[in-house]
Amino acid sequence: MSPSRIKDPRDSRTQHTDISLPDWWRLLPAAAHPYLLIARFDRPIGWWLLLLPGWWVIPLAAADPAAMVRLMALFWIGAVTMRAAGCVVNDLWDRRLDRQVERTAARPLAAGTVSVMQALVFLALLCLVGLAVLLQLPVTAVIAGVAALPLVVLYPLAKRVTWWPQAVLGLTFSWGVPLGWTAASAAIPPAGLILVYAGSVAWVFGYDTIYA
Repeated sequence: MSPSRIKDPRDSRTQHTDISLPDWWRLLPAAAHPYLLIARFDRPIGWWLLLLPGWWVIPLAAADPAAMVRLMALFWIGAVTMRAAGCVVNDLWDRRLDRQVERTAARPLAAGTVSVMQALVFLALLCLVGLAVLLQLPVTAVIAGVAALPLVVLYPLAKRVTWWPQAVLGLTFSWGVPLGWTAASAAIPPAGLILVYAGSVAWVFGYDTIYA
């Protein structure tokens, strides 16, 4: 999404920013706007990209069409929620750096429209929703879901320690492959599924490199 232009609340200058709410989001109460922005709810592409790897494998392992539809709906809720949680984590890690970059200076934590404590409470609520979704799945899938949490937390730090943060993003955003299989089959994924996972990692690496 190309940067839009907004008025800097601190002075009369106009600045470039990646923060902008579509008109229809503005129908919601103004107090909700910073939370919509910090969660990137205005940008569905993020949760679509997180969701698709799981959707690729659920039809392959689901017992019947009804189970498939149910799981795909749960994964949609989970993807929207956990992508939002990941964005909050990212902005918590980066809030001091974001203040120094024109494109990111208007992000809620950097601009001060959301405090660190408010962001942590919001993150906890998102994680509770994600947990509620996860608990609808078989035990094997719950274990697989919990195993992804370190990647979710550590990805925002990857750009500080490696030239290839896309690889870490690929490992994170492709976790829907083993999670989707275990959710649909209640079994440990077969060894061959590593090829699907690797293909998904390469796909994520590719599009994130283009984006960057």
